[in-house]
Amino acid sequence: MVIHGGGNGAKAWRQNAEALSSNYRVYIPDLPGFGYSESVNDRFRLPEFVDFVDNFTTAVGVDSFYLIGHSIGGGIALHYALKFQKKVKGLVLISSWCLGTETALWVRFLSQPVFCKYFGEVILAASNCIEWVARKFYAPFKFDNPFSHVNMDIGRTMTNVRGQTTVLLNKLSQLFVPTLLVWGSNDGIVPAHQGYVAAELIPDCRLHIFQGAGHSVYRERIEEFTQMMAAFTH
Repeated sequence: MVIHGGGNGAKAWRQNAEALSSNYRVYIPDLPGFGYSESVNDRFRLPEFVDFVDNFTTAVGVDSFYLIGHSIGGGIALHYALKFQKKVKGLVLISSWCLGTETALWVRFLSQPVFCKYFGEVILAASNCIEWVARKFYAPFKFDNPFSHVNMDIGRTMTNVRGQTTVLLNKLSQLFVPTLLVWGSNDGIVPAHQGYVAAELIPDCRLHIFQGAGHSVYRERIEEFTQMMAAFTH
């Protein structure tokens, strides 16, 4: 199962799903409030998203699986794996949140309450207007992952001016799930050195850094990522 990042929805993994499906049954749901999935309360609360993952896997009849998470999705996957270790056969974290405080300056700026309250609403209104105009005068149109209140709430709840607010380094020694950490050396959002620190703390862990790749390395290096997954799971 794949948990997408906070800046996109399940469709960001479309090409990866095609590549991975030759060896695996792949589930990539839109998290509540992302893509075409509606949010219940327009809030981002990690425990609620962890519960969503558990409810989803139960609904599709999967009781043991490999879990992949990217960025914020990595933070969700890490929380899930710590809570439900017996269900996770292997954990893959890509440029994951919750492994250190440092993050990009622009992310910290956008997380400020004044931005979320005022500028975020402007962006939300503008995206809704673009969709309406496109449908009215051109053709049916919908953003693959429209900006939403949940996007705004991620910034408010997961970061502040100092950086990430939820860090689980002190929990990593309790993670006994085989784990693969994946980073791009040029990640401008979550620095790759956090992967080195985390890899030393997780008992059964591998770390792979893709040289020259950025935050969405899984899309930049699809073939290499697919091969690495095969090596990790077999």
